[in-house]
Amino acid sequence: MIWDVAVIGAGPAGLSAAFAAAQAGARTVVLEKSEHPRYKTCGGGLIGTSLAAAAARIEVPADDRVDRVTFTADGRREFTRRHRPGQLLTMVRREEFDDRLRGAAVGAGAVLRQRIAVRGIEQDPDGVRVRLADGTELRARVAVGADGSAGVTARQVGVEYAQVDLGLELEIPIPAPLQQRWRGRLLLDWGPLPGSYAWVFPKGDRLTVGVIAARGEGERTRRYLRRFVERLGLSGLEPAHDSGHLTRCRADDSPLRHGRVLVAGDAAGLLEPWTREGISFALRSGALAGAAAAGGDLDGYVRAVHDQLVPPMRAGHRILAAFSRHPQVFHTALATPPGWRMFTAFCRGETSFDRTLERRRVRAALALLG
Repeated sequence: MIWDVAVIGAGPAGLSAAFAAAQAGARTVVLEKSEHPRYKTCGGGLIGTSLAAAAARIEVPADDRVDRVTFTADGRREFTRRHRPGQLLTMVRREEFDDRLRGAAVGAGAVLRQRIAVRGIEQDPDGVRVRLADGTELRARVAVGADGSAGVTARQVGVEYAQVDLGLELEIPIPAPLQQRWRGRLLLDWGPLPGSYAWVFPKGDRLTVGVIAARGEGERTRRYLRRFVERLGLSGLEPAHDSGHLTRCRADDSPLRHGRVLVAGDAAGLLEPWTREGISFALRSGALAGAAAAGGDLDGYVRAVHDQLVPPMRAGHRILAAFSRHPQVFHTALATPPGWRMFTAFCRGETSFDRTLERRRVRAALALLG
């Protein structure tokens, strides 16, 4: 059998691609090396853009809905702001969120094959041949790569990365009194390393606690996490998960396609460079890739990504550069009404960083910080 679309990887990008392709009538198969539901290192905070992308397919399994944010600067100068009315972020556990996306893709007609590792991809004039770990091959007219930045498809397409960061994360079960203390509130701490920050995300009976910083500062990043957990009074609690991962953000001229192979989500290096938010980029790029693969307009996918996703990434690079030099200025700005309004508008999906940088005062401020 020759499939119309073979999707490699069953995270948000791959399952979005599979849903879009199957819904368009394409014979679609998804190949996943693990099995749902599975744990995934991720903060799990969904901004409004992610909710809008997922809402047409699933009921989002929210563990908490955040309307308050506490900000600190390396543990100091603490302040808390509340958004009235309504929520800022929705907190999910990725094993539950991804499993809902899996159900939607299968419901649309995609075939999911789990515990199958892909070892390579070859192309010919008629399509692609996907080599599997058991020695067999699968044929398809188009392949969508969503197997992460270290996966087979990123290498096939030749994806290049301009920014690589190390994220460290703990999933910590917490007792009832702490659950009440953190319900509806997250914490963001601007860290001691350039461009770094830490977070606490509430998820019912557990907290997701993590830090992220540029790769190459592994020991300092681990020390930052230890100090952060100690400051929070959480060091006596045993984590259910203690994990780390690298996030990779594409270079501006990095390819999104090679022949009949498209890449989406992390495999394409699509994420926001300052916050390192990637779920909204995975959901949107996956849907674009699946629709393009089903319709045969592969160049259309490249154009759509450059039109819709690249501009906020470029803006994010500019913001990260300024933040890395002057985190204290950002901390002070968020305490002001205009700074808080811009933060809430981004969280709720009412604006994007590229639209924010269209404001003359914001551009002027960034120019001064630069």
